[in-house]
Parts: sequence; C-alpha cells; structure tokens
Amino acid sequence: MKRDAMLRRLEAESEWDVLVVGGGATGLGVAVDAATRGYRTLLVEQADFASATSSRSTKLVHGGVRYLEQGDLRLVMEALHERGLLHANAPHVARNLPFIVPRYRWWEGPFYGIGLKTYDLLAGRLNLAPSRTLDREETIARIPNVETRELLGGVMYYDGQFDDARMAVTLALSAADHGACLLNYARVTDLHRTGGAIAGAEIQDLESGARKTVRARVVVNAAGIFADAVRRLDDPAAPAAVQPSQGVHLVFDGAFLAGQTAIMVPHTDDGRVLFVIPWHGRALVGTTDTAMPEAEMEPRPLPDEIEFILRTAGRYLGRDPSRNDVLCAFAGQRPLVSVPGKSATKELSRSHEVLISNAGLVTIVGGKWTTYRRMAQDTMDHAIEVGGLPLRPCVTETLRLHGWKPSSPEATADPMRLYGTDLDGVEALAKEDPGLAAPLHPALPYPRATVVWAARDEMARTLEDVLARRTRSLLLDARASAEAAPEAALLLARELGRDGAWAALQTEAYRRLAAGYLVPATPSG
Repeated sequence: MKRDAMLRRLEAESEWDVLVVGGGATGLGVAVDAATRGYRTLLVEQADFASATSSRSTKLVHGGVRYLEQGDLRLVMEALHERGLLHANAPHVARNLPFIVPRYRWWEGPFYGIGLKTYDLLAGRLNLAPSRTLDREETIARIPNVETRELLGGVMYYDGQFDDARMAVTLALSAADHGACLLNYARVTDLHRTGGAIAGAEIQDLESGARKTVRARVVVNAAGIFADAVRRLDDPAAPAAVQPSQGVHLVFDGAFLAGQTAIMVPHTDDGRVLFVIPWHGRALVGTTDTAMPEAEMEPRPLPDEIEFILRTAGRYLGRDPSRNDVLCAFAGQRPLVSVPGKSATKELSRSHEVLISNAGLVTIVGGKWTTYRRMAQDTMDHAIEVGGLPLRPCVTETLRLHGWKPSSPEATADPMRLYGTDLDGVEALAKEDPGLAAPLHPALPYPRATVVWAARDEMARTLEDVLARRTRSLLLDARASAEAAPEAALLLARELGRDGAWAALQTEAYRRLAAGYLVPATPSG
C-alpha cells in the first residue's frame, strides 16, 4: 500500500462507484465492504488513518456488559456476534482476554454471576469461554495485586482484546488488497451535485496542495466525530447528529497488574464501567465519559478525568497509582448519536444510525469498534440503493483480513504478532540490515525495522504516524517515544526521500505532541 501509487490512480480515474469520506474504523470498514462487493471504491482521510477516535479506544472487542445491565439486549447480541467474527477474521489482531469482577459484598456474587452467564448465552456458538465464580484465593491468584481488604472473591468472564490502530491498518491493507484506492492526508473540500443530487466531490491532497474533482455514484460520510462538518458541506443548516463524548485512559507499567487477567469495575462514581487491562506489557486503565462542546482532532485529558481514574483504580489495585507512575495519558472522542433532551453521554445510544440527506449523502454515525463490520454492511446496503449500484451481497462475515494468521486462544500479547503474515517482511528487513534489528528504544517493544516497513508498505507519512499508530510507542511510553524520535525520524526521512532538516522538524513536532501525553507531577489549576 503505497501512497504514490494511490495518487496516480486518483489522477488517472475520475469516476468511482463509492467515495468514502473518513479513514477511521467505520470508513475503513465501509471501504472493505464496498471493495469486496466489487465496487470501484475511493477512500480519503484528512489526516492519517485512525488518527482521531479510532486509535484511542479501550482496546476491547466486547459485547458491553454495561449495556446488558441497561437491558439493551439487541446491541449486546449484535456486538457479541461481531466479536466472534472479528476473532475469526483477524486472529492475529484480536485475542481472548479473561476479566475478573472483584466481589466485596455478598450479593455481588449471584448478581454478576447470573448476568455474565446471560452474557455467555447471548454469545451463543461464538462465545469465547464460559464465565465462572471464583473464591477469594482464586481471585488473588489471578490478580496478585488486587485490593484484598474485604475481598470475597470474583466472577471471571471472557471478552476480546485488540489493537485499534493496527486493526485500522489491517483494514486499509485489506481494502487495498481488494482494489480500493485509499489516501491519507487528503481532504474533501466540497461536494458536487448533478440535478440536485450529490454526484462527487473536490479532493485536496494536503501534501502537495493539488486538487482533483471526482465523480461518484454515491458518497458515504464516515467522518466520525467530524461527520456533522461533512453533512454541512451538503446542507449548511443540517442539525447536529453527533455528540462528542471524551474518554480518557492512563497507561502504567505492567507491574500494576501482574499476570494477564483484566479487572472490570462495574460501577464507578460517574456510573460508568472502569477497566484495568494488560496491554502490550502495560496496564491500561479507563475510561471516563465527558460530553464535549465540539469535536477535536487532538483532545487532551481534563485534570478531573485524570484524578478520577487514579482515585478509582487505587481502590482495586494493591498499589495505589500516582501521577508520577503514568507513562501516557490519552483521550479520544466517541461520535455518539445526538438525542434531543439527553445531556449525559452515558445515556446516549452506542448504536449506529445511517442518515440519508435529500441530496443523497449517506452518513453513518454512532457505533463502536466491535461492530465496525456490521456498521459498514448496513451503510453499504443503503448506499447501494442511493447510488443505484448493481445489487451484490456482503461477503465480510467470513472475509479473512490482511495478514490473517491462526492463533491459539491463549495468544501472546507480543505487539509484533499483530503484523500477522507481514511479520515475515518486517523480519526480512532486519536480516538485510542488522541495524534495523536493534530496538527503537530499550523501553519499547519494536525494532527499527518497523519504521521502514511503515513507510514502505503501510503509508506512514509522518513521524507521528509511525510512533503513534503503526507502532504504539506513544501510548506505551510517551517519554520513551520522544527519546526514540530522532533516530526514527532519520529512518523515515531516508525512506521518504526527505533530508535532515525535515527529520529535525518532524522530531521537534513529535516531541511537542508527546509532551501533551504526559501528566504533570502536580495537578494544574
């Protein structure tokens, strides 16, 4: 997947069946669906693939235990079905993960036990493993550093874990494998009409500044938190359909969560679920739920959100985490479906909706990573009708995604397994040039070869693309990633044909970015 080749295709072809605006989970899913149905598909993303919400999730492929408690059985069943499909279609990216709900009151045993058995039943044949009740000793054995004061035991169940940004790259590569044209750093600046119906768009390549007008039988707006901005290119008076909701996560050293079992806290002070999850050798803790006035590409954790997570996590870990222990603090905004009269984002629907404007713009809003495939299928079913495309069935339920490689239920958490069959290519680079076998940084799990691979085969264009999304260096340890930046920038510059001055500018910009992912030793304000 090379950007220069994609640009040549864009220049050579002016007519497409489907134009997808947005390169996050939803847009990439739509591109895979459209391309595998045989439609001429173009996707454009104004920044990098998954650069906003879709790289900043809780890293779970799950049905949503909280939604079960709320009685939203339809959403839970859909998500559990999609969880099973994702494990089958991308076993190199997703893996099974045991979770324990610690019990500190007698009634929590039957309450959560029955609820999680229902969770198992709703998953049906795609269930990952049965839930069961644990006594105090079993719970401590599974989570050695859990808070033991007044601990009675726990309830263990299974859900899925994945790497969101790597999944996005996998989808982009899968779409390209099936003939889609994809461009990052390309923005839709206007929508064009024929006879009152949307029939294409003007696209600007943000690297060169060049503009290109393309025709498309249907335009799909999958811009996530920025979907309303695209809708207003069609109708300036379009009411808001998206309510951004900020979720914050803190990343700690893996010692805070010994072993490979996650903790699920079912009720926090704000009514949300809190997760403490092993991820790439770290402990990831989140999330919050804060309504935000506007969509932001680079949101920052609020001081109250950081304090909330530290305080709540401290109740369930044997060692209380402090601000000095935070390796990274990151925020993402969910594109929740806006509902008039509801203000608390935890009350808003996590379901998705497909909206069709009078001019034929197809917009997909809401949803979550777990259901990305179903969202794409529903969107394309509508887009086919709007665009008058020949009817062709969806094939993604059983589609093996790029890099597919079988994996056991006890799959390792090694970040390099996420490359699947592409790992052979990364390792070949390191054999050709032994210098590329060296680690990016002693505190990071990636060899330097991943930088070269990202540039050559995964359309990485900036140092941030490499350190934040092609690898997860930024989230695993923001400070270490900043220290790795100069060497990584030089490698990237060599691959992209840039000079040392470009590498220096990239390093400076990345270090400024990474500083925003660090937590001050004392609260601000």
